[in-house]
Amino acid sequence: MIALNSKLLASIRADQFAGYDPFDSLNSTLLRATPLYRSEWVRLAWLQLGKRSPINLRPLMRVPKKRNPKGVGLFISGLLQDYLRTGAAEYLQQAHELAEWLLTQRSDPEQWQHSCWGYHFDWQARAFYVPAGKPNIITTCYVARALFELGIVAADQHLIDVALDAARFISNQLYTEAGSRCFYAYIPGEQAFVHNASLWGAAWCAFAGKQLADKEMVDQALRVARQSVEEQATDGSWVYGARHHHQFIDGFHTGYNLEALCLIRDATDSGEFDESIRQGYAYYVNTFFTEDGTARYYNNAVFPIDMHSFAQAVFTLLKVGGTTRDLQLCDKVVQRALNLMYLPEKGQFVYQQTRWLTNRINYTRWTQAWAYYSLAFYNRYRAEVNDAKD
Repeated sequence: MIALNSKLLASIRADQFAGYDPFDSLNSTLLRATPLYRSEWVRLAWLQLGKRSPINLRPLMRVPKKRNPKGVGLFISGLLQDYLRTGAAEYLQQAHELAEWLLTQRSDPEQWQHSCWGYHFDWQARAFYVPAGKPNIITTCYVARALFELGIVAADQHLIDVALDAARFISNQLYTEAGSRCFYAYIPGEQAFVHNASLWGAAWCAFAGKQLADKEMVDQALRVARQSVEEQATDGSWVYGARHHHQFIDGFHTGYNLEALCLIRDATDSGEFDESIRQGYAYYVNTFFTEDGTARYYNNAVFPIDMHSFAQAVFTLLKVGGTTRDLQLCDKVVQRALNLMYLPEKGQFVYQQTRWLTNRINYTRWTQAWAYYSLAFYNRYRAEVNDAKD
């Protein structure tokens, strides 16, 4: 497993941590050269064409390979896992280089006042349109976590300060009260309520609020977390969000919710959410895995089989679960991911398998970054378990 992940990292380094993304089709210089780009329906259709096609159309669309801030944050977190497992300075040096790049990619500081990050592409969703660089909560959370972790390991106070400052952006710009709900919005000015985004914002604000001794930030984060806990179904599940087209239940977003609640619990040293975590985790384990270890995408469907589902399963099983039984299931899940999704001749993972097709497009943020980070975490976790037995 260690040699495999090293080969994966080598393939990522060869592309300088840049690549394609399922949602990057709007970077097409071909489409941008036409007036059609001004139509939201054309943008949505063009983006979905790039995302859903099993053939990589991006060279024809003239979409360049680029670095994605969230993907780079995931790579930093993975490099830190390899550094902590091996002590090899090359991992820490690479993480520092990527962190310096992230500092140059912050969204407009004059407009947003605090550190925050967005995607490197325009993004058209059904609910909203987001231009490249406009900050969003998920990218900001994953980047902030990576910079904080690196700052702690490398004793770099500047990185720690930047990471904690990102919570100010979330608290000041994304906190939303709409109808009877309070939550953190995905992007500034948007009122779509999405559980995993809101909970990740709550997790980072709770953690940073404790670090900054900011009681108001912590209290706000707890109010937001309670909103999602109140809307958890009696079987322990969450739908993705409140909009009519968000009424689905999937594995990796459920895993995000649980991991975020655990971070809030640990940051606040509170047992308030223990029952929600227990019920949610039981639902997750009993619903999102087949007998052979395949990570199911939806609660009612295995397909599409996606490396993202396997990767988040590693974190959920080991961080939220963490028992011997959870580790055994994780071992099975990892082996199943290798059997189904790994391309040994390329040292990379495929994007998705449907019942009839396999999409082998090399997506850097969505697939390779998650694969590398999760396997680096798994390798370190396994090494520590084995050391404890000796």
